[in-house]
Amino acid sequence: MFRSFPILVLMFILQSACAREFQATPITLADRSGPGDTHAGIRWLGALRLPNAEFNSLKLCGLSGLAWDEDEGLLYAISDIGGLFHLRPEFDSRGILTGARVVAAYPLLDASSQLVRPPFDDAEGLAIRNGDNRTPGDAELLVSFEIRPRVVRYSPTGQWRGEEPLPALLSDLRNYRDTNQALEAVTIDPRWGVLTGTEAPLRDDPVGRIRLFTSDGRFWSYPLGSAPGSALVAMEALPDGGLLTLERAFVAPLRPLIISLRRTELPPVGGKTPLPVTDVTVLDSSQGWLLDNFEGLTRYRDRRFFMISDDNCSAWQATLLVHFELPPATPRSSSP
Repeated sequence: MFRSFPILVLMFILQSACAREFQATPITLADRSGPGDTHAGIRWLGALRLPNAEFNSLKLCGLSGLAWDEDEGLLYAISDIGGLFHLRPEFDSRGILTGARVVAAYPLLDASSQLVRPPFDDAEGLAIRNGDNRTPGDAELLVSFEIRPRVVRYSPTGQWRGEEPLPALLSDLRNYRDTNQALEAVTIDPRWGVLTGTEAPLRDDPVGRIRLFTSDGRFWSYPLGSAPGSALVAMEALPDGGLLTLERAFVAPLRPLIISLRRTELPPVGGKTPLPVTDVTVLDSSQGWLLDNFEGLTRYRDRRFFMISDDNCSAWQATLLVHFELPPATPRSSSP
């Protein structure tokens, strides 16, 4: 214990130094609207560009999943190369996001307490248990992995705690059309428990329609948005029983990037009948929106949310953290 104490102190000093140097830059997603404005059906509450930085030998890039811990006041973010970051968002008196600090970073470990390595490190989705029960310190994170499909339970410091049951259909890579369009989104629904969704339709499912699964194999048929190449990248269960989904449509570098926030309800009886899905907002880069590869989504408080873009650790992309508020009314349906 005494031998490890100086190492822990050194890690704390190094992370504190990195946090002081870390500077998030406020940006606007569209020239036509500023922080606090309502545009495209959403009230925008600030956006940040997060710089490339390194914490505890982990690069802050490739962030693909978010989870808010109300009890700790922390925003967790995972990277698709096996990093887990703790961010502390900062707001002004109006509730506008003005900054964010990285206060800790941990590698994800496997069952043998070793670093997760390729191809087992492709973390995509993130959800949280016990993040809002007024008991700090008991949170558990659920991470979905794509290339080797599974959902793993972690402590907030990246310690492996076991795996969640996953339907056999999702555990077998042969059931996916592409290993890079496999298991993606995860959330925890108060009625149905852990829900998972694939990025694209399974091999034997119709084009344009994916399935949302419970741990025991029950499913609902979810029709993807109409934008070419639209794919499910995140979802968040809502307190009122609804489900907010995030879709990304990207076909080619010279084609528009389209980001959609959509909402649906999960009825008691699932099956092949398509769910009714409503468009909350559809953002198109060809219409003046500053967009990137948004993949992470989490509810903050009430109708407020964060979403984050995965820059794929590329100099040509950016990590954007966005804070927004949903309208109280549900928009019209856009699905059959």
